[in-house]
Amino acid sequence: MATIFTRIVQGEIPCYRIAETEEFLAFLDVRPMTEGHTLCIIKREEDYYFDLSDEELTGLTLFSKRVAKALQAVVPCKRIAVGVLGLEVPHTHVHLVPVTSEGDFRFGKSIAVSEDRMKEIAAAVAAEMEA
Repeated sequence: MATIFTRIVQGEIPCYRIAETEEFLAFLDVRPMTEGHTLCIIKREEDYYFDLSDEELTGLTLFSKRVAKALQAVVPCKRIAVGVLGLEVPHTHVHLVPVTSEGDFRFGKSIAVSEDRMKEIAAAVAAEMEA
């Protein structure tokens, strides 16, 4: 059975898309820890981060870095926290979370962000990536 992320890649489930390449996709988390919380995924279904090939792992890291730089330029924060857990969705993904304090980065905690604000953030980060 396809993961929720595969279904997003295939267009079955909508997302707040930020960036996309042939191999990778970045979109806003619908249950964000903070405004701008973004997920970077490899499009190919692979459960465990360290089961990626060296080329895929390097590619995902560099893709995530580009997204993080754009995210930091758009969302007020001190840093972009990075997390890889992989227990909830069995599809390799990297969390990029704009933070101003350590307490901002907590799995299981989410904030409410309006649909309009999500669209605004996604569009601004996408535009920053193209700048």
